[in-house]
Amino acid sequence: MGRKFSGLEITLMVLFAMMLVVAVALIAVLATREEGSKDAVPTVTPVPPVDIICPNTVAERVDCFPEGSASKDQCLQRGCCWGPLDQSNVPWCFFSGNHGYTVVKRNQRSNTRLEALLERKDSPSLFGDDILQLSFTAEMQTENRLRFKITDAKKDRFEVPHEHVKSLSSSPAGPLNYELELLDNPFGVRVRRASTKKVLFDTSMAPLVFADQYLQLSAKLATDNIYGLGEHVHQNFRHSVDWKTWPIFSRDAFPNGGTHNLYGHYPYFMCLEDETGKSFGVFLMNSNAMDVVLQPAPAVTYRTIGGVLDFYIMLGDTPEAIVQEFTMLVGRPAIPPYWSLGFQLSRWDYGSLAEVKTVVERNRVIGLPYDIQYTDIDYMEEKKDFTYDMVKFKDLPQFADYMHEQGQKYILILDPAISTKKRINGAYGSYDRGSQTEAWITESDGKTPLVGEVWPGETVFPDYTKQSCINWWVDEIRRFHKEVKHDAIWIDMNEVSSFVKGSNKGCTENKINNPPYIPNILDKLMYSKTLCMDAKQAWGNHYDVHSLYGYSMVLATEQASKEVFSSNRSFILTRSSFPGVGKYSGHWLGDNAATWNDLKWAIPGMLEFNIFGVPYIGADICGFFDNTTVELCTRWMQVGAFYPFSRNHNAQGYKDQDPASFGPNSLLVNTSKHYLEIRYTLLPYLYTLFYKAHINGDTVVRPIMHEFYSDKAAWTVDRQFLWGSHLLITPVLDNGVDTVNAYIPDAVWYDYETEKKIKERKGHFDMKLPIDKLGLHIRGGAILPTQRPAVTTTHSRRLPMGLIIALDDNNQASGELFWDDGDSRDTVSTGAYIHYQFKFSKESLLMEVVHNGYTDPNDLVFENITVLGMSSPQINVTIIEGGKVSTVPGSDIQYDDMREVLYLRRLHLQLAKNYTVRFSGVSTLERFNCQPDILPDENDCSKRGCIWEPSDINVVPSCYYPSDYGYTYDSALQNTSSGLTFTITRNQKYRSPWALSENINTLRVEITYLTDHSLRFKIYDPAEKRYEVPVPINISKNPETDEAKRKYEVKVSQQPFGIRVIRKDTGTTIWDSTLPTFTFSDMFIQISTRLPSRNIYGFGETEHSSFRHDLNWQTWGMFSKDQPPGDKMNCYGVHPFYMGLETTGHAHGVLLLNSNAMDVTLQPTPALTYRTIGGILDFYMVMGPTPELVVQQYTDMIGRPVLPAYWSLGFQLCRYGYANDQEIKTLYQEMKDAGIPYDVQYADIDYMERQVDFKLNPAFSGLPEWVEKMQKEGLRFIFILDPAISANETSYPAYERGVRENVFITSSLDDHSIVWGKVWPDYPNVTVNESLDWDTQVKIYRAYTAFPDFFRNTTAAWWHREISEFYNNVMKFDGLWIDMNEPASFVHGTVGGKCPGPSKYDYPPYMPPLESKHEGLKHKTLCMNSQQVLPNGDAVKHYDVHNLYGWSHTKPTYNALREVTKKRGIIVTRSTYPSSGQWAGHWLGDNSATWNQLHKSIIGMMEFSLFGISYTGADICGFFNPATYEMCLRWMQLGAFYPYSRNHNGKGNPRQDPVSWDETFINASRDVLNTRYTLLPYLYTLMYEAHTKGSTVIRPLLHEFVEDQTTWDIDKQFLWGPALLITPVLEEGKTSVSGYLPNSRWYDYYKGEALKVRGRFVDMDAPLNHINLHVRGGYILPWQKPEFNTHLSRKNPLGLIVALSDTGKAQGTLFWDDGEGIDTIGSASLLVSFTATMNTLTSSVQHNSLPSAHNLTLGDVRVWGAESLITNVTMQTAEITFTPTFKQNSVTRELFINMSDIFHLVHEGFNITWTTEA
Repeated sequence: MGRKFSGLEITLMVLFAMMLVVAVALIAVLATREEGSKDAVPTVTPVPPVDIICPNTVAERVDCFPEGSASKDQCLQRGCCWGPLDQSNVPWCFFSGNHGYTVVKRNQRSNTRLEALLERKDSPSLFGDDILQLSFTAEMQTENRLRFKITDAKKDRFEVPHEHVKSLSSSPAGPLNYELELLDNPFGVRVRRASTKKVLFDTSMAPLVFADQYLQLSAKLATDNIYGLGEHVHQNFRHSVDWKTWPIFSRDAFPNGGTHNLYGHYPYFMCLEDETGKSFGVFLMNSNAMDVVLQPAPAVTYRTIGGVLDFYIMLGDTPEAIVQEFTMLVGRPAIPPYWSLGFQLSRWDYGSLAEVKTVVERNRVIGLPYDIQYTDIDYMEEKKDFTYDMVKFKDLPQFADYMHEQGQKYILILDPAISTKKRINGAYGSYDRGSQTEAWITESDGKTPLVGEVWPGETVFPDYTKQSCINWWVDEIRRFHKEVKHDAIWIDMNEVSSFVKGSNKGCTENKINNPPYIPNILDKLMYSKTLCMDAKQAWGNHYDVHSLYGYSMVLATEQASKEVFSSNRSFILTRSSFPGVGKYSGHWLGDNAATWNDLKWAIPGMLEFNIFGVPYIGADICGFFDNTTVELCTRWMQVGAFYPFSRNHNAQGYKDQDPASFGPNSLLVNTSKHYLEIRYTLLPYLYTLFYKAHINGDTVVRPIMHEFYSDKAAWTVDRQFLWGSHLLITPVLDNGVDTVNAYIPDAVWYDYETEKKIKERKGHFDMKLPIDKLGLHIRGGAILPTQRPAVTTTHSRRLPMGLIIALDDNNQASGELFWDDGDSRDTVSTGAYIHYQFKFSKESLLMEVVHNGYTDPNDLVFENITVLGMSSPQINVTIIEGGKVSTVPGSDIQYDDMREVLYLRRLHLQLAKNYTVRFSGVSTLERFNCQPDILPDENDCSKRGCIWEPSDINVVPSCYYPSDYGYTYDSALQNTSSGLTFTITRNQKYRSPWALSENINTLRVEITYLTDHSLRFKIYDPAEKRYEVPVPINISKNPETDEAKRKYEVKVSQQPFGIRVIRKDTGTTIWDSTLPTFTFSDMFIQISTRLPSRNIYGFGETEHSSFRHDLNWQTWGMFSKDQPPGDKMNCYGVHPFYMGLETTGHAHGVLLLNSNAMDVTLQPTPALTYRTIGGILDFYMVMGPTPELVVQQYTDMIGRPVLPAYWSLGFQLCRYGYANDQEIKTLYQEMKDAGIPYDVQYADIDYMERQVDFKLNPAFSGLPEWVEKMQKEGLRFIFILDPAISANETSYPAYERGVRENVFITSSLDDHSIVWGKVWPDYPNVTVNESLDWDTQVKIYRAYTAFPDFFRNTTAAWWHREISEFYNNVMKFDGLWIDMNEPASFVHGTVGGKCPGPSKYDYPPYMPPLESKHEGLKHKTLCMNSQQVLPNGDAVKHYDVHNLYGWSHTKPTYNALREVTKKRGIIVTRSTYPSSGQWAGHWLGDNSATWNQLHKSIIGMMEFSLFGISYTGADICGFFNPATYEMCLRWMQLGAFYPYSRNHNGKGNPRQDPVSWDETFINASRDVLNTRYTLLPYLYTLMYEAHTKGSTVIRPLLHEFVEDQTTWDIDKQFLWGPALLITPVLEEGKTSVSGYLPNSRWYDYYKGEALKVRGRFVDMDAPLNHINLHVRGGYILPWQKPEFNTHLSRKNPLGLIVALSDTGKAQGTLFWDDGEGIDTIGSASLLVSFTATMNTLTSSVQHNSLPSAHNLTLGDVRVWGAESLITNVTMQTAEITFTPTFKQNSVTRELFINMSDIFHLVHEGFNITWTTEA
């Protein structure tokens, strides 16, 4: 019922007349709105009172006045609703629910047939002649296809006489996948998907209208993902539902981008329902002119002016399945002849046959692959069909032979219109014979031939729906073929087109020619550029069959083709088409133009015709109309090489555009040849796709969403396309462009041309495509059949074949090949073909012939096989055929390890035979080394119970574990809501290879769900307590017990035992230790896991040459050691933590909390193996899912990074080798004079007397006084402390008190004697002769040293006292630098080298691959059997805690510094372990002055960012070896952006501090350090965020741009936080650098100007005095004017850099305190956030407890990206409004706002607004 509104007064009078009965009713209607509501929908009520039902939803309005220009009165007269809106495209006059029909009778004849009788409701008519009674019939034709038809119940109406559909007879073979609901009142149809009950098609949204010449039906759809309808130019493949009207009526019109109707008639569309891929299609079998309206409901409305409503609704599980269903209905596509897949040339008006031959010859000469030459109507005599110009084309009868001689073909054009004029030399037989057989369409009288005008002048038009005409047409083609041989037929102008309106007589004024409603067709005239609608044809009035003209012509031409070409297949190319035409013909997209838009729009056109069932499709390459350009034609030739129908064609009067016309060596020719050769190489694949289309109805040119429907981003991709499932084509479609933002679907992809696997997947990525390149990628999982290309298919079909195998994520692939003679008809139905199935899996390629009915006369063989993505070489390849086994010679096996491509060459695998190709080595990926401790040895391998299979590749294990090695769990899983606990048992059939390391047969496994994003799994011996790492881990006391909240799922495999961790939202398995390697013995523990990808970062501390690990069987030892960085050298710290980046871009982190010596092996499986020599397995995993979240979650466990003192962010100087304090004083003065910013001075061990801790060298006696003086100027001082304490002093309190308090590491034997080492301290009273070799110096000069055991509580107190006494009694300092704390010793184990106790700890049964491993673990450190004591009193061996020494040293030092100085200071330590970062920073050790160390320092800093140590850097200019000028300058530039920025070099080398070089060096150093100091407020804020949130400071690009896979490998650039990009020069002699700019707005730091590029590598100028810095749009960076030191710079006002994003927004933060106080956060600090949006910068104080002495004033504000002209700036505070002065750079658009004159405190909020020019 309609709604009633109070106060309504409704008036309307309707006069309704019926035959012999006159009734007059007065109906008053007044439509008003509900009072007070602006958007009320009007209700219309006729009188006598009948409620009008109007839709409440604007999106569901259906136009009741489709002819347009409705008035309110006109609308109400139709009984419709009136509701004006401010949107012109939304109907104002729209249907009420009072129209339509009701069901008065229904009859269920069977389970698959429903009939009903419908009666029209009493309502006004739109266009008259409404049909009162309708019949409704529904047929459930198949499980997936429903048909329902609505027609006149009392008389027949025109129905499409479809050649294929009428022949169908089918019934469901199983349960229906749809449900039909018939609604009675009003009549409606609902179609649901049976499995989901989702309503797909619902006509109850609006009433059915069924008049004689106006039929309308609307349906609400399940989705707005609508594709299809045609023929039009759709600028996008997916339709807009914003009230779009698409007219459908065949028309000769230009495809210029408008919404008008074109050549074909396709009232068919397909809908993708959702990410499941489920889809449905809707086809209206109706050939009358119509409109189809799409609206936002989403809904569709059909308005057709004749025929019946005959709907077919098809369901499928994928979009591709809908195409298969549709082509099953209308006819599956034909397989074109093989040669028709070759390249083709044509033009309208060559002028003469001589010119045609000139074009042919010049393209032959350049070697262009080229199969077919066309002639257009200019070959004819006066453009008459079945004639040729006897003068200009006199030799045309021999032209086909001329083409055939070179293996080429000839095609000519035929138009339907036949001239009525005589030929030049007599009668026109074709016309005369047609007239005799009455072949022509007639006028309305049914007798008089209708005469129009086309190319030859006055013409008649064959009626291809009449059998006599068909017979005439076949005969004429036969006759002409005898005269002029040709190979196929191109039919044009068959819409049907005429150059006069209707006829040469005009058209009679009647309702057929001028119906009451004319759809929105071009010209709004039914007979514009065609025939009168009342013309007669055998199928009916031209009004009904006009859009079937091309279809009927194709059917007739197919009969001619069969007769003329006999058993040869030939083909037809038609311009006008109708569903089902693809069964016999191809289509081109019509008379396009040489424009970039037409190039673009061809792709949606091809995609649509593929879903229409016409896969042989293409556009005129380089454009038909207009002169092309070189660039446009180049790009079009590239993409056109991948059109199924690939033809270059242009029009009369325009310049030549065949490739050779651009010059034989032109870029266009070369790129055209290149991509056509690729096309010809892949023709076997393309031909197979056409077979699949013919058999199954598959698409050939395939929309990307057909394959990747689960990704919404794929639903709208229409600037790229696929060949089948496996070849992705990405063309350049815009002028002047060489980079395309391409969509890369979620799969493995290989660049066709480079054969390399690309990193990108599932997203849009910038693809660099210079003018000669097209994007071409093979999908992993594909096997593509190929053939060596030639210049024609005639020749290429004789050449050897091949296979391209592209492996997927699972190292599998499959494909097929269809092969016949390429030319004969009906080879599929007769079985005269070969069908191969190819499958690659694990270790073999299966080439199986599933059908063999053809013998190729060319003795074809498969010659080459290429395998892409083969991650390891294959040594042995065997071929099995029948019972014969042969081996491929090694010389025919090639492997490219850089690209991971395997090539098999010179094979001779005969076509039509079955083969198995076995690869020995595929399984090497699955090999896990059973002999990691020794060189491969077969006997030993056998003793270990492992498998011996020799490998010629050194890195691939020859001895590997059997599948039943390891443990199984044999107890019930104790499964609780917080975790799992169970016991596992070892397979005791395998013994330990080491007698000293007994296997532990029973183990306990505990898995704990720590939080929603973290878990722990621990494996230990339940029977005997083993050492566990005493490092505290912050874990939740309340595990996550709600399974639904956890981001992971854990599964346990029984045999072999393994744990699998699966990310729920992606299904990615990120940990899978179900591998037969698990070993747990006393001194050797091993576990392996599969990795989800090859993207692994972390593990340390070792020098890595790339941030992302190399997984090519790389093993890294981890054992802290005094070892300068070097390849595969274990260095100072141990960090058994890695971050894994999954292929989806999700990240996770894994920590093994184990402190014993260990190694990790990374192999290309991809997999990871841990081997450790003690303790237990205690794993912690965090789930991210972003890289930055991984670090935050990890540091939440191990402790957040320390907040360093502000001054420690200043520049620092140090060297080992200062001779005295005067050198330091002089250096300070020189730096000051040069004005180079500088905050910290160091003293290395040379300040000590004989390198003894806490003793001052007399040569530095003036240092304490100088330090105190300089501290007043703002300089800070840090000195070094080593842990080793000299024991050979006569009076040395530090040692004496240490002995007394038992602080030193001792022997584990009963005497507990001190374990002596030797380090830097010298004996007293000796003079060192440094010319002696090192070992001799150590022996005769170095004193005995004892090593404090920092685990002991007493040691911490002792250490504190020694530091305090030095501070108070000797020299003040601000920070401490602790070194040599691995711990390092210059003797091995102990003095004399003989360690007491069992040797197995120094020489364990398994020795990881460490530096000097042959020397044992004691090398350059202590005896492993030494004893240390944990704080709880437990005694442990140094063997277990060696890697924790630096960690244990750091915390007491940190505490002592704070307590002694009463300030924060900074600790810098060399040896680290997880959680060291909460107390100290770290430098990357004793590097060398070499160029490669610059790059490796970036990698090292990024790794320590992962490890939770933010304050890092490398020794600028290198520690060892002399620095060179250029290298040191470049290092100063890079080092200016190290968080820990220190120039430090070694003894005996020249000075390398900035003032030791020339003026140029000094200036460049000053400039770059001034930049650093300017940005210190930003850096300090980043340090605060790292301290409070765990975020990174030195940030890899992938942390911010993980969706961009290019960033996953970038390690020569880095970020400060999210916003500052640093791109240093890292190579000698370079004055430019290639830097990557991720997809964001970037500003040049120095200019404030936005860059115009993004998402690509850019060559950046980098003169010697310049480092490239870029600020990311969207961020606000606080800054201060730089000074000589931070003590001074901190007093300056605080400025802001506001770098606006693309949307004009930015945000930032400032943290501020006194810079050195302890625990100031929240108690003595300021936290302010800044935001910019809508031309307003706003500050918001988040917290303020800052003492007034440290208040900041606001400085100048620089706004970058203010594109418009700024006319005014105002500042608003809580109390007052200011108008600051400002200026704007006219070039860079930087807005500079002078805030320095306005004394505004930063801790007080403000708004700054800038006004732009109107």
